[in-house]
Parts: sequence; C-alpha cells; structure tokens
Amino acid sequence: MKKPVTSPAAALLAWYDRHRRVLPWRAPKGQVQDPYRVWLSEIMLQQTTVPAVGPYFAKFLKKWPTVKALAKAEQDDVLAAWAGLGYYARARNLHKAAKAVAEMGGVFPTTYEGLRELPGIGDYTAGAIAAIAYDLPYAAMDANAERVIARYAGVEEPLPKSKPAMRAALQALVPQKRAGDFAQALMDLGSAICTPKKPACLSCPWMEGCEARKLGIQEQLPARGAKAVRPLKRGAAFVVRDASGAVLLMKRPEKGLLGGMLQPPLGPWTEDFPSKAEAMKQAPFKAEWKKRVGVVRHGFTHFELEIEVYVAGVEARPPFSSPVHGGSAVEDGEGGKSRPLRRAAHASSPVNRGGKKSGVFWVEERKLKDVALPTVMRKIVSHGFG
Repeated sequence: MKKPVTSPAAALLAWYDRHRRVLPWRAPKGQVQDPYRVWLSEIMLQQTTVPAVGPYFAKFLKKWPTVKALAKAEQDDVLAAWAGLGYYARARNLHKAAKAVAEMGGVFPTTYEGLRELPGIGDYTAGAIAAIAYDLPYAAMDANAERVIARYAGVEEPLPKSKPAMRAALQALVPQKRAGDFAQALMDLGSAICTPKKPACLSCPWMEGCEARKLGIQEQLPARGAKAVRPLKRGAAFVVRDASGAVLLMKRPEKGLLGGMLQPPLGPWTEDFPSKAEAMKQAPFKAEWKKRVGVVRHGFTHFELEIEVYVAGVEARPPFSSPVHGGSAVEDGEGGKSRPLRRAAHASSPVNRGGKKSGVFWVEERKLKDVALPTVMRKIVSHGFG
C-alpha cells in the first residue's frame, strides 16, 4: 500500500507537533501568541542566537512587561538593559517602535504592511510577526529557514543574491492555516535537524523532497559569496578612576556605531596605534598615564579593532571643557572618519554626572554592570583594571 501523499507543510507541521521546542516567547500549544513577546523576541533574535537571547528576554519582560511600559522607559535604561547583546541600533529602534505602538493605544498593527512601518522592522521581521502573532500566511526567513529552504529547493546561487529566490520558494510552501506554527517549525527544523554541518537527513520530514540531498550537496548549501576582507583599525583608550574607584565614562553620539552607548575616553581609530606622545595629546586631561601591557581586540561586522589602554588615577575629578581634547573623538562607522563626542542631556540612573557638563559620567565599579556599556567597552575597562 502506498503512503498517502502529504504536502511539505503538512509533513513539517506533523513533525513540529511532536518535536516543538519550549521557548520563553513561544505560547504553549493551543494558546494565542502575545504580539509583544513575539515582536520583542524577533528583534532580539536578529543576528543573535536563542541561548544568548533567553536571559535578555526575561530581563526585559521583568522590567517592562508591556509595550506601554517599555515606551515610558528612558532610552538610556533600555540601552543599559541591552548592553552585551550587540547591534545596538536594534535597541534604539525597539524603543522608538514601542513609543509608536503606545501611541496606537498599545495595540500592535495586525497587518504585514502596518508592522513594516514600525522602526526596526524589515521584510523578514514583519513576515515573522505577521505569521507567528496573527497566523497570516507570510514567509519568515531567518538564518535557519534560509538554510533549510536553500537545501530543500536546491538554490545554489550564493547569498545574498539568492535571498529573493529563497523567499519565493518558501512563500510557495506557507500554508493558509497554521502559518505561525509553520514559521516556528522551520526554525526548529533548522536548529535541530537541518544543521550547518552534518544535517540529520534521515530524521528530516522533508528528506524525500530535498533537492540538495538528491544531489549530495546538502552541506554545501546555502552557498555564500567570498567574504570581504575586514580592515584593521587601531587606537588608544583612557581608563581613569578617582579616589573612590569610580570610572570616567562618556556618552557616544546618538547616531552611528554604538550610538547612545557609554565608553571610556577614546582617541581616533586609524591604521596604526598612536605614539606615546600622540596618545597623550588624545588623553582627556593631563595625568600620569601608563600603558597596559597587551591590547584589546574586538570584531565588528565590517572591521577588526585593536585598542591600547592607558590608565591613570586622580584624587579629584578634573573639570572638562567641551569638546574634550582628541580623546573624545569616536568612530562614526560611516567611512572611517572620527568626530567630536557630543554631550547628551540625560544621565541614566546608575551613574553620577561629572561636574556640570552632561554626557560625562563617573560610575562606581559595582554599578558598571547596570549601565549602557557595550561589550568592546567593557573589555577596555576590564583591561584597564588589570
């Protein structure tokens, strides 16, 4: 007797009903999804793994259980809660979108087009939220889905040029009913079965129809274009503590790389490290600066960074002029130039403002974990502490 013919969507959904993951943002089977949780998780999951997102998702829900609560938060507090998750434009757009939804009465748009209008929501995220939160028949193409569909449809053109073809192939498979479960099933399939290396093809509900498996090229897909060489940039940072142990931090411009986050004073990022004499010109003020042994290394999407760290201690907090020497120059992320650090008007709650100038803060060491200090800046401060 022949097996009954089932559609790819039906086969995947049957597999999902048996093997679905339990995730903090995923409603239990049979319950309605919360659009706020779906949206929050999808923004956090952009360029980030599920294990990394879990603790941040829980922290955000505890601090801001509703979109209206998030809309009322200060941006600095949102950035501080986001610190370490990376791609900080997501946090700024998250806050902007929360404000926009709050102005709509706290109700998220229920259409793809309406979702697409919110800050920080592109085609993929709009499709994912539309499908998962509202069960609308839209494709949700995350990295896992790209890998699955590239293999299943046999899309051999390298990424990113293959994205339209993969999206079209996936959209053709989306069912009219249970579109949300289908989207999440595809994510789970890519995570558990159709993995980047050594996919468990014999356990896959799409094994028989998979074009890549028929050709024996499943581990070669999705194909990727040649990686661009990332330039190396270098510079100096200045970690200073006062008599109480508080650390001097400054606020970066709202726009550009790590916008709105905190940092120790920095010099420009160029091809070479500054000489000791040049570094002293970049320092925020005159002091007995000593260079730490070694360098801090950090990788950004488009370039690599190496930083030499100079440290000093002061008895009293020195006054600042505006702008603060060359040490306030920061990378703008748009063409490799540097510009003076602008002052910001708001000081987040865990920090003490330095003097009358806003944007300059002295932060107690025990409170560093509570401020908007991105990973690379935490590395620099930690290296400065020795």
